[in-house]
Amino acid sequence: YVQKIFLSTRLVAGSQLVSDKQNLREKDHMMGPWQDKLSSVVRGLKNLRSVNEPVAEAAHQLDLATRKTGVLDDKTHELISLAVAVTTRCDGCISAHAHAAKKAGASKEEVAAALGTAIALNAGAATVYSTRVLDAYDQF
Repeated sequence: YVQKIFLSTRLVAGSQLVSDKQNLREKDHMMGPWQDKLSSVVRGLKNLRSVNEPVAEAAHQLDLATRKTGVLDDKTHELISLAVAVTTRCDGCISAHAHAAKKAGASKEEVAAALGTAIALNAGAATVYSTRVLDAYDQF
């Protein structure tokens, strides 16, 4: 699905995205805040592409390159992406990759396991950086 976001931003500036909200709906219910966030990301990427197409295209190509070898299946790729989205605190990434993970067949339990890894990594990083604070304190 993330690839579709990049592809949809290739539309010429001023043209309408193909019914973003309709494409993001599931089970014919009202959109929630995460679907709204994803629609906003799509609009933002379209805007970026209209003013700086080389950078937008480079980002798209980078995303494609991460999938080219086929070593990771789509579900694994999206689970990793969700863990990284949490550690980088990127709501747009969370919305795009949560949607893509669900489409790739990831269960809620698998998503929760990936998020557990993100939580543990952040705790580990805080622990390591805490030693830096003590080093800085000792230097004063």
